[in-house]
Amino acid sequence: MGVAERIKDKLTAALSPARLEVVDESHLHAGHAGARPEGETHFRVEIVAAAFAGQNRVARQRLVNDALAEELADRVHALSMKTLTPEEDGAG
Repeated sequence: MGVAERIKDKLTAALSPARLEVVDESHLHAGHAGARPEGETHFRVEIVAAAFAGQNRVARQRLVNDALAEELADRVHALSMKTLTPEEDGAG
């Protein structure tokens, strides 16, 4: 299983998102610090979850980081994220 699939699985299990998009942007960082020739090091995540209700931006990012602690400690060099509630996404 690739890193993107593990990210999707872990975020789904931890936060039950209404919508989740995981994009591998490693190709944009080739030659930069933390980049590996085989990729799967730089990701962008957009996640819409009711679990974010009442949480500020930092608390939301902590929830994501906690769910992905293993990947962030080993394989993932950079993770950009957009965290929304269903209401903020217009889906609620």
